[in-house]
Amino acid sequence: MTQSPSRITKAVIPAAGLGTRFLPATKATPKEMLPVVDKPAIQYVVEEAAAAGLSDVLMITGRNKRALEDHFDRNYELEGALARKGDAERLAKVQESNELATMHYVRQGDPRGLGHAILCAAPHVGDQPFAVLLGDDLIDPRDPLLSRMMEVQEREGGSVIALMAVDPEQIHLYGCAAVEPTGESDVVKVHDLVEKPDAADAPSNYAIIGRYVLDPAIFEILRKTEPGRGGEIQITDALQQLSVDEKVGGPVHGVIFTGRRYDTGDRGDFLRAIVRLACEREDLGPDFRAWLRSYVSEEM
Repeated sequence: MTQSPSRITKAVIPAAGLGTRFLPATKATPKEMLPVVDKPAIQYVVEEAAAAGLSDVLMITGRNKRALEDHFDRNYELEGALARKGDAERLAKVQESNELATMHYVRQGDPRGLGHAILCAAPHVGDQPFAVLLGDDLIDPRDPLLSRMMEVQEREGGSVIALMAVDPEQIHLYGCAAVEPTGESDVVKVHDLVEKPDAADAPSNYAIIGRYVLDPAIFEILRKTEPGRGGEIQITDALQQLSVDEKVGGPVHGVIFTGRRYDTGDRGDFLRAIVRLACEREDLGPDFRAWLRSYVSEEM
């Protein structure tokens, strides 16, 4: 089913999780505010949305997440102090985060899963397609994914999910898609979805990663979706209904991503993301790479 294009302008970023895997660091600090080199992880995600032309960003937060709002707001005292010192470089960095997009916030009062968090965005999103970006997945800006997904959605209608081929032994950690090819090498038609299947039961090794472009029909399905795996309302379960009945909200397509992705949801991958990004920085990379080579060869 192809629908007339509707320009996507709104992004939803769920950020209400407790961050228990990063305790005790996240006892008083939101996990999304942990720095990846010298920027909080959540800023990379908002930058990605802004780069794709999404100027309206709704963040789904929870208790003890006020730091997220403060980060994307003005800090007049700090800006004034830097201006008086003539520190234009740091002043620009401070102001950068509050100039990325128009930010909105709503609290997910009851942590009932990703599907429920997305449902909290319904009054803000209305009846237009919208993007969802999960903060645990940082996508390298040199490998644009979201803009490609928006292109497919505007052409095909319905919803589009991001997929990545993973080791079959790891598929139980992800939602998994059953797919069929299309005329484009990086686009597939999705006809079934399973949340964290056992390797023997997985329909493919295509894992869902944290980017979605969703038809607003998803809201009505989420309202009726019963809690699934983990006792939570799963977005995968709602998308599964869309994939098997196109009359509800159009087809579901997948964009297969083969670029650079940094997973910050796991402590080990979080550290690897920092090392990879630091190594590639022009200002930090040369000295850091030299130290890293020396450390590995001499200390390890």
